[in-house]
Amino acid sequence: MELILKQDVENLGFKDDVVTVKNGYGRNFLIPTGQAVLATSSAKKVLAENLKQRAYKEAKLIEDANKVAESIKGLEIKLTAKTGSGDKLFGSVNNIDLANALAKEGIEVDKKYIKVTGGSVKRLGKYEASIRLHREVVADITFDVVAE
Repeated sequence: MELILKQDVENLGFKDDVVTVKNGYGRNFLIPTGQAVLATSSAKKVLAENLKQRAYKEAKLIEDANKVAESIKGLEIKLTAKTGSGDKLFGSVNNIDLANALAKEGIEVDKKYIKVTGGSVKRLGKYEASIRLHREVVADITFDVVAE
């Protein structure tokens, strides 16, 4: 079943992509939740016209995302956490904590666009995360988890 995505769907595609999915997934989940529409010939023509009109705006968005990516690469982020014996943390450090630290630096990034390498962090040390600012712009950042 061919569908046109109306919004970004994790592990499937981005908004306005034409994707092929199994019939049940499309019919029972994507279409009823409003995340996709059937890719009929008329819908594809409308999509092509919209993409042409959006190309100029897209270039501006990519340029802005690249500026933010450059500012992120220059940051040194230290997240403080309570520790137990050794270097083990009470709880964990995850994408929400990293989003809050970036907000304190003046960079607003939604937490769902931040992926900490290896999931959540449970020990002190240096770690990496990738931040998706745009479908074509991904910034990698390193951060330190230090004891309070």
